[in-house]
Amino acid sequence: MHKTFEVLFEDDHLVVINKPPGILVHPTRISEDTITILPLLRDQVGQRVYPIHRLDRGTSGVLVFGKNKEAASILNALFRSQEVKKEYHAVIRGYVEEQGRIDYPLAKDPTKEPQEAITEYVRISQTELDFSVGKYPKSRYSLVKIHPHTGKFHQIRRHFSHIRHPVIGDKRHGDCKHNKYFRESLGVDRMLLHASGLSFFYPYQKQALLLEAPLGDVFKKSIALLKL
Repeated sequence: MHKTFEVLFEDDHLVVINKPPGILVHPTRISEDTITILPLLRDQVGQRVYPIHRLDRGTSGVLVFGKNKEAASILNALFRSQEVKKEYHAVIRGYVEEQGRIDYPLAKDPTKEPQEAITEYVRISQTELDFSVGKYPKSRYSLVKIHPHTGKFHQIRRHFSHIRHPVIGDKRHGDCKHNKYFRESLGVDRMLLHASGLSFFYPYQKQALLLEAPLGDVFKKSIALLKL
């Protein structure tokens, strides 16, 4: 599937890639996927790598791996303590305000106690198209920049679904009618959610490290088609 990944940053301690959509970070018990990032990246860099965080199968963008257990432990601690600033871009259904904050606790499943989950966003652009998907005569979409303060349980996808502006292409929490339109009429068969940036204090260089991933071709095509 993916023989090599675009490397955004690499040194003796970390390797950072621009994750493509449609591939899992590592095998899971409930997935039948035989191709995942972890073994492919191990072969690409020629050594074992340790995942620092996760991105959903459908999400693209900045993905960080440690090259040794010490680096993985240090970076994992930064993520847990919310010292890593995250930036995402997404195309969502409908119009949203210029900026907003979603404070809605989330649980891994209904048997668990909900945990604090906060997502802030800024609207970059919005568009209205002359076709009907669902009950309205026209269809509206927004391009948003997202800053999650936490990162729990498909947080961004669930938060935007909660405010009734689901991410386009989200098969689990999204709008199946709009997803079908994008897939069949626009030729866009991916979730339009991209981890565009991460920043944190990098102890090995003793300075702030900014990691950025450019949007992929399909995401850019979607923005162009929608005139966002």
